[in-house]
Order: sequence, then C-alpha cells, then structure tokens
Amino acid sequence: MRPEYDIAVIGGGLVGTAIAYGLAKTGQRVALLDEDDRARRASVANFSLIWVQTKGLGMPEYSDWSRGAADLWPAFCDEIAALTDIDLAFTRPGGFHLCLSDAELEARASHLARINAQPAITQLPYEILGHNAVREMMPDIGPDVVGASYCPLDGQCNSMRLFWGLHTGFGRVGGHYLSNHRVSTLAARDSGFVASTDAGPIAAGKVVIAAGNDSQRLAPMVGLNAQVRPQRGQVLVTERMKPFLHYPTITVRQADEGSVMLGDSIEEGNPSLMVGTDVLAKMADRAMRMFPGLGNVNIVRTWSAQRVMTKDGCPVYDESREHRGAFIANCHSGVTLAPRHAQTLASLIAASRVSTELPVFGTGRFDVSTVH
Repeated sequence: MRPEYDIAVIGGGLVGTAIAYGLAKTGQRVALLDEDDRARRASVANFSLIWVQTKGLGMPEYSDWSRGAADLWPAFCDEIAALTDIDLAFTRPGGFHLCLSDAELEARASHLARINAQPAITQLPYEILGHNAVREMMPDIGPDVVGASYCPLDGQCNSMRLFWGLHTGFGRVGGHYLSNHRVSTLAARDSGFVASTDAGPIAAGKVVIAAGNDSQRLAPMVGLNAQVRPQRGQVLVTERMKPFLHYPTITVRQADEGSVMLGDSIEEGNPSLMVGTDVLAKMADRAMRMFPGLGNVNIVRTWSAQRVMTKDGCPVYDESREHRGAFIANCHSGVTLAPRHAQTLASLIAASRVSTELPVFGTGRFDVSTVH
C-alpha cells in the first residue's frame, strides 16, 4: 500500500497524543490510531503530578530528562492555551513527600541522597523538613506527620484538561485522529508500514508504538522489544472542599476544582481493574493521618487503572534496527514528560535520530550477557 501518512502513532493516551501533536507541528502528515472509550489506558487515572524528586536513581539521565520537562511546562502550558483556549491549571509551588514515621523519613533522605551522589547528575534541590517546618507551609497536617522531603521543582496540573488540550491541539495543527482503530497486526513494507486495524488498514512511512502495556504485543512485529508490565494503582476522590492544600504531595493533592485525590496504591501482579476495599481503606487511613480534616469528607468516586511500568522504571525510546522507521515510546510519566514528548522526542522521531541522541533510553540496556 502507498503510505497515506508520513507517520502513524499507535496509542491515543497521553504519551502517544503528545508525540503525535509534536510530529504534526513539524508538518508531518500524522495519523493517531486509538481504540474506543473502553480502552484500558492509564491516562484516565493518573494523579496529575509533574514530579521530579523521585526520578533517576540508577539512571541519572532520567532525573535530568524529568527536570528539563518540568522546566518546559510553563511555556508548554501557554502554548496549549493559546492554541486551544484550554487552561491546564498548571502550578509549580514545589511538592512534598510526607512521612509518618522516623523510618520513612530516614529512608526518604537516603533515597534522595543516593540520587544526588550519582556521577554526572545535575544536583536535585531538596530539603528534608521536620514536622514543625512542614506545618509552617501546610498548617492542616496531622500530628502523625514526622516530616517530609520538599522539592521546589515539583508541580501539578489538571490531567484531563491536558488530555483534552493535546487532542484538540493535535487536530488544530493538522493531525488526523482515528478512533476505533485498534491495531491487530503491524507489518513492515518496502514503502513503510501497514497497521491492520478494526476499521481497515492504515499505511504510513514511519510508525511509533506508544500503546502502553499493549506495546508488549505490538513491538515484536517490527523487531522491537517492549519491556513493560502493568502495575495496578487505585485512586479515591472526595467531594469538593475549600482550598487548603496549596502544595501537591505524592499521595494527596487538591485539584483545581476543590476535590481531593488520594492515591498511593502500588500493586504488582494484579490484572484486575476492580477496586479493592482493603487497599482503599489503607489509603484513606494514611491520608487522614496526614490531613485529619479529611475524616469528615465524603468519598464521591474511586477507580483503578494499570500503570505502564518499564523493566527499570525509566522511559524506553528507541528505533528498530531491523525495520528502520519503527519507533517505540513507553513510560509511566506521561504528565510530567508531556512537553519533552511533544517537543524533543517528536523532533527526534521526525529526524530519525532517537537512537543517536537518546541512547541511554534505548532497549539495548535490557540485553543481558551471562558471564561464566
């Protein structure tokens, strides 16, 4: 088939849509192939954090990549607003990781110190604060909060508006969004690639696999290896409250419209999307210990989703050696990295320079040689 598009991006979640938006801005003819509203995407259940302080242990380049993304967010937010009139509710007051025991606080301090001790890393600015110092910034914390780490680089947004803004912006810069186009097979051809979808075949000169956990199925079809696994997370959402939480925390944040999100569930090996009351109860208990005022607030909804986790927790960006023009992009930080994906990564894909410019994020790092 003669290619209809320069590039087809498979996956209409935050990662795929940000890349597709960036590619369309370069003048490429871009098709964004998506499933329907029943897709089990992580984008509809994330925590809306723009987070830097936990990234990069074992791969300092990931810390710098995340930090650069956070620095791009103000201009990126303005760009989306100018193009779509959608306010992403972005703020960057810094973020807290609250600890409920001395052991938690010591472990937190050790983790951040180890990140900064890595060679060639840009030093992460952070403070380890005791209870009284945290209380000065967040007066509503409870007595069980022993202390916290604070990083001024962290922030938050409204991720549903981000999702909406990227999709709207993609259309306005000439992109073609194709819903109900779940890809069943992907094949290389002399002129590019053909994706067989529920709505018929789509031909493109290049292809980007950004299909989250489904990348594990699609990547081998074009000589790539997607090292991803699902990790279940659950979220509780309260009724709207008066503004009281002006800083995001890693497990509790107040959205711009007043509701409070609670979510610190990390569950391996559970493919179900059903919520579990035992896990939710533990989440609610920790949240109330952090902010006792939540004890008298109604929970209005809850959900679970499967995060996209790579083998080492760091992003995977690569081009197939076997079939040039086939790319993969997987990560679990679609909100934080949205500007990086729309700007830096999209431009590198358009120029076929992902492997040369971002080798540290390639799939080759997962190749293991056995030494006898």
